[in-house]
Amino acid sequence: MTSKEIITKYLDFFTKKGHKQIPNVSLVPENDPTLLYVNSGMFPLVPYLSGGSHPLGKRLVNVQRCLRFFEDLDNVGNTNRHTTAFHMLGNWSLGDYFKKEQLTWIYEFYIETLGLDPNRMFATVFGGDSSLEKDQESIGILENIFERYGVQAKIDERIFLCGRDDNWWQRGDAIGELGGPDSEVYYYLGEGSGIGKKPTEEQDLFLEIGNSVFMQFKKKSSHEWQELKQKNVDFGGGLERIALAVQNKKDIFQTDNFWPIISKIEDICGSKYESDEETKKSMRVIADHMRASVFLAMDGVCPSNKDQGYILRRLLRRMVRYSMPLNIKSNISVSLVPMIVEMFTYLYPNLPEMESKIKIIFEEEEGKFRYNLSKIAKNITFEEYKARSEKDLARISFDYYQSDGYPPEIFVEDIKVIKKDINEGMFYKYFKENFKKHQEISREGSAKKFKGGLADKSEQTIKYHTATHLIHQALCDVLGADIQQNGSNITGDRLRFDFLSQIHPNSKQLKNVENLVNNKIKRGLNVYFIEMEKTKALALGAKAFFGEKYPSVVKVYFIGNNRERDSAYSKELCGGPHVNKTSTIGKIAIYKFEKIGQNNFRIYAR
Repeated sequence: MTSKEIITKYLDFFTKKGHKQIPNVSLVPENDPTLLYVNSGMFPLVPYLSGGSHPLGKRLVNVQRCLRFFEDLDNVGNTNRHTTAFHMLGNWSLGDYFKKEQLTWIYEFYIETLGLDPNRMFATVFGGDSSLEKDQESIGILENIFERYGVQAKIDERIFLCGRDDNWWQRGDAIGELGGPDSEVYYYLGEGSGIGKKPTEEQDLFLEIGNSVFMQFKKKSSHEWQELKQKNVDFGGGLERIALAVQNKKDIFQTDNFWPIISKIEDICGSKYESDEETKKSMRVIADHMRASVFLAMDGVCPSNKDQGYILRRLLRRMVRYSMPLNIKSNISVSLVPMIVEMFTYLYPNLPEMESKIKIIFEEEEGKFRYNLSKIAKNITFEEYKARSEKDLARISFDYYQSDGYPPEIFVEDIKVIKKDINEGMFYKYFKENFKKHQEISREGSAKKFKGGLADKSEQTIKYHTATHLIHQALCDVLGADIQQNGSNITGDRLRFDFLSQIHPNSKQLKNVENLVNNKIKRGLNVYFIEMEKTKALALGAKAFFGEKYPSVVKVYFIGNNRERDSAYSKELCGGPHVNKTSTIGKIAIYKFEKIGQNNFRIYAR
């Protein structure tokens, strides 16, 4: 069974259970400064999990592309299951069904629809602590489910009780955050029955293939949780891991999500994936990073030194580094883009038309990095390091790695030419210590910038959100109707608006845009939304986010002086929130403008 078939069967299964499909949104969070990238399928649903009414109802389903960079980067290549980019199959109940339906359905899907062996399936549940009791309800439901499939399910044999670290979910730690117990589904990959082996302690033998989160509490104080009136279900199952189980593989990189890429790498370098562990690790890293890079580029990200662009640059540079042991000297990224486009066009129909642009961006980034590597190698006088200790060498190497991306393993090989007795174990120990110190500093900075919690819904950010709609329309008025939004980011201090344009705006045109926006703000136009079918919204001329997929029923925000939709100044598909009148925004100034790619521009305003 292919991954495409798994997706189709999943969506069909839950559609028949009354669920409506929601879009697979961009990896770049729209109007949420608290997240660097979408890292879970529930990201687009935060307002609705908190009690908001979703236009498609209370039962929702989707497949969502996700990225976990800092969390899993060091594991990629070293294990048979870790990846940075993945697809999450998700279904939600917004105050509708709860534990019995969710657990019954997901095991039915895995066993009856996908054909997984129930004897290889194991479950974990929240075992309770000083604040809350164990999830006895889920335990009873799971016992009945396994019995239905002829499998005896005893505690500590097939069902395991775990603490908060393993079976409790909460998005943030602030008062008012949602939380609740969860129940994970594990698939046994080892020999024999697996009975009595705890999945959380035997992670090489078990594969987590799904997690049902039961959001039934709200944080009242540092140690207290209160029951919610609206109890939600949030299920997430990694497609790539489910495919590993369904396709009866032991290695996620041998599934159809990665193997075509691995095979292409084998053709390019002339080595086999299974030839040795170093080759296997290099090929895993390249295959994973190429998928993630293409998905980021598809969502409008360009390599840079900050935010999402920094992630893309790191991925591309690591891929180049890991191509070196395979003796690949150029254009590894460009060589693999067509394969990934071919593999994922079924999920992203717009990907083929973006292929040329992605190849140009990747070729330029890879070429610059390879040039830097060769330049650094020529400029380093290794003879002067001959008498240095491993600790000093590790520090020097780390400095080169941080400033120019010079790989430590290449540094070691160069040092060996003049220092035969280098202790590699000690060198890498000290290098890792330098890296760890740097990581801690980076995480502290990252935590300040991308802290957890619900998206910022302050009065100022809501004003900026409405201002982006005005800027979008004003750009169309000044530069032409073919302007398309290509991303946005809002903080309490400013707004950022990215757009595609065939015309490079000059200072006079940008001033005209600013004046237009301020004129509409001064007039105090009404801001309101209407829910309607997507086809009708687009026929009205409502703008949509470039490359985005929308459900069949959408919210359209109108900015105009009356309820005549056709004559509104701005019409745009959006989930909100917005001000009620433009006059509450205050005067806007465009204070920065830059080109960020071919026909791709960025405006900053406050």
